[in-house]
Amino acid sequence: MTASIEVSRVSKWFGEVVALSDVSFTIGPGVTALLGPNGAGKSTALRLVCGLTRPSQGSVTVLGHDPRADPAHLRRLGLVPQQEALFEGMTARAFVTLAAELHQVAAPGAAAEASLREVQLDPDDRRNIATFSKGMRQRVKVAQALVHDPEVLVLDEPLDGLDPRQRLHLIALFRRLGESGRCVVVSSHVLDEVERFGSRVLVIVQGRLAAEGDFHAIRELMDNRPHRLRCRTDRPHALGAALLASGAVVGVWVTGAEEVVVDTSDVARLRRSVARAAVEAEARLLELVPIDDDLESVFRYLVGPARGADGAAR
Repeated sequence: MTASIEVSRVSKWFGEVVALSDVSFTIGPGVTALLGPNGAGKSTALRLVCGLTRPSQGSVTVLGHDPRADPAHLRRLGLVPQQEALFEGMTARAFVTLAAELHQVAAPGAAAEASLREVQLDPDDRRNIATFSKGMRQRVKVAQALVHDPEVLVLDEPLDGLDPRQRLHLIALFRRLGESGRCVVVSSHVLDEVERFGSRVLVIVQGRLAAEGDFHAIRELMDNRPHRLRCRTDRPHALGAALLASGAVVGVWVTGAEEVVVDTSDVARLRRSVARAAVEAEARLLELVPIDDDLESVFRYLVGPARGADGAAR
């Protein structure tokens, strides 16, 4: 992977508060999602990448340059901040045109018009930004970040306040930009958004990098966490007992009239054993599917204690 962003052994503290602690990662072209609960350090990491603050220790490079030492190089980067720092007395077109001029775009008016249309805003809207809804203001921020056609796009919670249709549109736009070879970094604490990006994931928890990679791969590497599957059967109690007796599972919960949830540390062994267990229990096996092979489960494992099928900590 060609590195667009390199963060090496970075820590950042504000007085006695440690926002990031010894974090390292490399991001290349495509979409990378920065995932974590609120207050985990995501925005601090993005501010470091954009040169808005310096690391307390460690180093950050963007396209081979230190963003603090070479501000002119930041013309190759577009930023959508979490904060709403807009000139509210301007129209969207005037605001995005100003961004294009500051980035020395050759035809700023035309670029602003194209960028606003890209996010489905009317370039001829004469209303000031102060009258816009939160979703419209978010799209103005995205338009100004795109107007100079940056190689690196940094987006801090860009979908906040958007309606479902606009969320889908911007998710498709970000994916398209990533597929075109740009480096797109999107922070979010909303799990279904991250899954829709279909992206590589960096998980930050309490200022540390907890995991990275495709979330399916992250789950497979978590050998200390049992895998959870759901069996549909006409005799859930009998099948659960037979599976426990076989040694293929480490936990069983009957969760419905035709459903038993099991935990196993060896999925392959369970799949080999389940048919034999069903025969012994005189049970019809209707379905066997994983129920923790998703981002929500991975995220829950990373940020909190393991929980039983009834939701209780254990």
